[in-house]
Amino acid sequence: KYNNMLFCWLKVLLNTKLETSDLGWTNYPAEDPQWEELSGLDEEATSVRTYEICTPDSPTSYWLRTRWIPRRAASIIYVEIRFTMMECVSLNWRHCKETFDLYSYQSDSDEATPSHPAWMENPYAKVSTLAADQLMSRSERRSNLRLLRVQRLQGAGLYLAFRSQGTCMALLAVRVFYRKCPPLRRAFAYFPETVPHSLVEQAQGVCVENAVTPPGEQSQPPSMLCGEDGQWVGQPTSSCSCRPGYEAGDTNVRCRACPSGQFKAGSGPGVCVPCPDRSNTLIPGSAYCLCHPGYRRADSDPPHAACTRPPSAPRSIVSQINDTSVTLEWSEPLDRGGRGDLVYRVFCSSCGTGLAGSCSPCGDSVLYRPAQRGLTQRRVSVWGLRPHTKYTFTVQSLNGVSALSQSEPASDRVNVTTSRDGTRSSSVVVTGLQRAGRYRVQVRARSQAGYGSFSSEASFNTLPDGETPVCLTVCVYNIQTSGNRRVKDSELSDKSGHYQMGQTMKVYIDPFTYEDPNEAVREFAKEIEASFVKIEEVIGAGEFGEVCRGRLRVPGRKENYVAIKTLKGGYTDKQRRDFLSEASIMGQFQHPNIIHLEGVITTSCPVMILTEFMENGALDSFLRVNDGQFTTIQLVGMLRGIAAGMKYLSDMSFVHRDLAARNILVNSNLVCKVSDFGLSRFLTENSSDPTYTSSLGGKIPIRWTAPEAIAYRKFTSASDGWSYGIVMWEVMSYGERPYWDMSNQDVINAIEQDYRLPPPPECPASLHALMLDCWQKERANRPRFCDVVSALDRLIRNPASLKVTGSQPLLDQRVPPSLSSCGSVSEWLRALKMERYEQSFLQSGFTSLEVVSQLNTDDLLRVGVTLAGHQKKILSSVQTATETFIPGTPGCPDGDTEHQTLPDL
Repeated sequence: KYNNMLFCWLKVLLNTKLETSDLGWTNYPAEDPQWEELSGLDEEATSVRTYEICTPDSPTSYWLRTRWIPRRAASIIYVEIRFTMMECVSLNWRHCKETFDLYSYQSDSDEATPSHPAWMENPYAKVSTLAADQLMSRSERRSNLRLLRVQRLQGAGLYLAFRSQGTCMALLAVRVFYRKCPPLRRAFAYFPETVPHSLVEQAQGVCVENAVTPPGEQSQPPSMLCGEDGQWVGQPTSSCSCRPGYEAGDTNVRCRACPSGQFKAGSGPGVCVPCPDRSNTLIPGSAYCLCHPGYRRADSDPPHAACTRPPSAPRSIVSQINDTSVTLEWSEPLDRGGRGDLVYRVFCSSCGTGLAGSCSPCGDSVLYRPAQRGLTQRRVSVWGLRPHTKYTFTVQSLNGVSALSQSEPASDRVNVTTSRDGTRSSSVVVTGLQRAGRYRVQVRARSQAGYGSFSSEASFNTLPDGETPVCLTVCVYNIQTSGNRRVKDSELSDKSGHYQMGQTMKVYIDPFTYEDPNEAVREFAKEIEASFVKIEEVIGAGEFGEVCRGRLRVPGRKENYVAIKTLKGGYTDKQRRDFLSEASIMGQFQHPNIIHLEGVITTSCPVMILTEFMENGALDSFLRVNDGQFTTIQLVGMLRGIAAGMKYLSDMSFVHRDLAARNILVNSNLVCKVSDFGLSRFLTENSSDPTYTSSLGGKIPIRWTAPEAIAYRKFTSASDGWSYGIVMWEVMSYGERPYWDMSNQDVINAIEQDYRLPPPPECPASLHALMLDCWQKERANRPRFCDVVSALDRLIRNPASLKVTGSQPLLDQRVPPSLSSCGSVSEWLRALKMERYEQSFLQSGFTSLEVVSQLNTDDLLRVGVTLAGHQKKILSSVQTATETFIPGTPGCPDGDTEHQTLPDL
């Protein structure tokens, strides 16, 4: 019954009122004892033992010492004394006093004798001199009650001694005790009985049964403060919460199991919910619901998702044969399995020429557009087939649970036979030739790896004046051959069929397509002698080793600073290949807003990658350090540079996949450059909507990644555009964390429910509108990077469009709640989303809203609020408080409740 009561417990060490026999305390001097032990009645008419002394005519010190009192667990004890004192006026003695002294003597055992320790102030330690508030005359009796504190106890116990010099008094009762905080259950934590050893004692607790501490490296066991007065102070510093499968009971002191048919997936304050469709639990206290037979839940599905099954087969495959290429189309399966992530996979089998012959899988020479696997559309083109050959094409339907099924995916198939040779021809009409002229023609092919050699010359003469005009047609034959790399088709003519003279478009080449990865390094990265490099200091750590700052001095060139990534020792061949692949990627880029590769060192240890040195480091940390220091035009200029760099990458058919402010570097001139190509991949197909399908596994930066990339691992320039919108928000909020303290799963759920980040403080509406365009759910509706660059250029040319207007919509997280609208410091901090500082505020003395209303910057630094943005948010809320502060006003808002809020997650 005491679990939720904050009161103190007393452990009594001595209480004379409970003694039924003689106390037997020691008198000094022994030959002239003046303290007399008597029996009397207390105010409740109960028989008690008392000591009296009356020596108003003598200045001699008379001592009375208790027996040895073990202190047990206490380091602070309290002495409660009830006594009476005669007033000296009524006694009329010259040596009469109205005070007496209390002393203590600490020892590890009961060692005192009538002569030891010596009866003087040292070795006895004086506790206090006691004077009476109520003095007795001969006609009335008044008692006094005093409570004294004895601290810094070291021995196993102590003696108390009373010294009288000319007093006439009586000790009616003496009680010695110490205080302790009682056992307590609170916030799903149990704290044992605790004895305070100082003003405040931190007690360690444990989570109650079926409760756990929050996960994470910073998670600490629950603790709570026990005050010197024996009362618990505040709330636990690290709350426990009910573990998965358990929810809070009637009060926050126990966790009860979810009943059968219900579950709770995570730890925390959630409640048990019914199992989703086609699933159930076997026992109470379940953290998940098992799927019914024949149904599955994908690894990426949340626990509350309904169980599903693989789809049925695709229907009605139709083939169109064009020489040695085939186009296949089909209809959607009748049953999608209850899921929305339906994709298709195509298999090709060659059955030889004619009607006979065994079938075998098609080789690498057969190519698919847009892809062979992971198709979301019901159409695929296949080319590179052999002529006069019978092929069987199998189309499978798959969804997120197909891989978990023990049976083969449902499929349909079609047989086709190719017709003619496997050569493909292209022709171009060359116009604008002069009459009576001689011309020579050469043709060269271009693939993903670049341009090939020119063909041998072909010469011809145009007709002279008066002759019939001549039309020149150049035919180009492209023979499909098998090889180690897939050839990327390139347009040889414009839409009108005319050859575009002098057109050279650089295309990114994936270094992983090389059989020998070292070949890619040699082709795209310059080898630098190790003697040209001097490492000066370590500035960070990367995935493969340290990141350093150094100097590069190449003979004949000016010395300059460089950033150096090193590969730590003991690496494997794969680690070396992966490490150098970033250099093979960077070496293909030449743009003022893309980090520049200086070169590599591969012939000595350690292996190094050298890039230009960016003095201001990563953009996110640079903005946090310089919160509020830039104009809007300067911030838009940074965004324009990032967009220009991304436009360059997009034009090269390159997807970054990890675009975030942390991966943007800033130099001393505030030029922003895209860096960190560790997650980047090549767009393998030349189509209007190229995608990259990652392999299973791997980490995705959820807060920066487009929904389709999270759900289906489909990365495009459009998904980079989504990430760019998040970077815009990071820049305009000076490095604030996107989606604040929401978990990754909460972010995914919120985006699915069409929630989008609100505009940061002082963000122009035109910039937030551009962010929202980048966050369009349909990727085809998002602006291309060329559109983004144009939009930012228009804003820069028209600064008036970047002004913050009063009509700008204010969403949640924008306007801090007024201090006067909150009922407590904790409630106010939670409304500001600053609950991380709650314990620091309370421990620093900011326990009331009146005290908080006087906060300044120095106070915030002392509390531990060092981020400029957090200081601004807290002080802004304090400044909105009314001059006449009325604490306790109910209804503290959780952010700006009049505007858009997060959906129920």
